[in-house]
Amino acid sequence: MSPKKKHRFVWATGILAGVSAAVGSAAGFIATNRLMYMKKKEDDFIRQREITAKRFDEGWFESVAKHERWVDSPNGYRLKAILLEPLQTDHYVVISHGVTENKINSVKYARMFERLGFNSVIYDHRRHGDSEGKTTSFGHYEKTDLSAVVGELRKYTGEEAVIGVHGESMGAATTLLYAGLPDEQADFFIADCPFSDFTEQVLYILRRDTPLRSRLAIRLANIFLRVRDGYTLSLVSPRLSAPDIRKPVLFIHSLEDDFILPDMTRELYTLTPEPKSIRLFEKGGHAQSYNENPAEYEKTVREFLEENELLPGKNVPAS
Repeated sequence: MSPKKKHRFVWATGILAGVSAAVGSAAGFIATNRLMYMKKKEDDFIRQREITAKRFDEGWFESVAKHERWVDSPNGYRLKAILLEPLQTDHYVVISHGVTENKINSVKYARMFERLGFNSVIYDHRRHGDSEGKTTSFGHYEKTDLSAVVGELRKYTGEEAVIGVHGESMGAATTLLYAGLPDEQADFFIADCPFSDFTEQVLYILRRDTPLRSRLAIRLANIFLRVRDGYTLSLVSPRLSAPDIRKPVLFIHSLEDDFILPDMTRELYTLTPEPKSIRLFEKGGHAQSYNENPAEYEKTVREFLEENELLPGKNVPAS
């Protein structure tokens, strides 16, 4: 190769490498933006949707004994929580909503647990509802947020109280990540349509909804997530925390769910030690098991609590 041609080749290769780097950087930035700043549902939309579906009773919510609290996250922001106490009882459940939702979506579960004899705490994940926090991490930072909420509740209720955690979708993954921590303070867990591994979940959505088929996009996303938000997708993996769970777990999923596949719940159930239960509903899309099967859902939860001797005795309405 002549010196002139060699110079042109090096020059062209440099341009190509620069363009490739720029395209990769742009793609990585856009991909992580969509994760970190996933578009949320408007708070008014969620409230009106739940009212229209008769899952949110405004009269009950306004009149029930409740206390609004700010919980300090170890990650450096505040979480908005509401303690709902319709009953005189020492049985409580913390309800962890899914991504793009807020605490109003959790009220339907609070009413179910009230019928089962539990008071509840509903709260907004970081960057959702009234809570602070700039990004969504799909369970990585949310698990320590949940730990802070449960910790505050434990201080309030005392060591003898029974505390459970119910999570839906991202909230279910967060619940399982928390459940595997050595310092968790809950007595039982209910995970409704969790993903087993966030890398696999993102790859599934990419392959389903985009032309991307390789793991290159995942590698790019991990590089940018580490720099921009301090973690990688591989750190958000309930399949790794499941073997460390030592409290009763109920897994719930709908077989019609094509967003987070029910096989992920089957995998998590297999990996989790006893005591554990699983219920796969025939009807319902993603995070719709309760909405489509409310009576059977409540029956499933009741049987799980009975089996593990977690149901409270006789309760009376709070004064």
